[in-house]
Amino acid sequence: MFWKRNGKQAEDYDRTGKIPVIRASICTGEKVAGFKEAKTGRFEDLMVIREEKDLQTFLKRYGVKKEEIKKEW
Repeated sequence: MFWKRNGKQAEDYDRTGKIPVIRASICTGEKVAGFKEAKTGRFEDLMVIREEKDLQTFLKRYGVKKEEIKKEW
């Protein structure tokens, strides 16, 4: 399902049950963007973040604001 944000379509996700998260490895520094289920803590990884451009793509694709994303190590 899609919804509009700033005139562009974004992929929808369950905003009441999922939290946007960036998981970063302490050892390698690799970052993965995805959504964490609030009830179970299960993480669904969606894309690797190698540079700022990748993060911006994730934000636009899912209609997430940068300040909404939580970072986990």
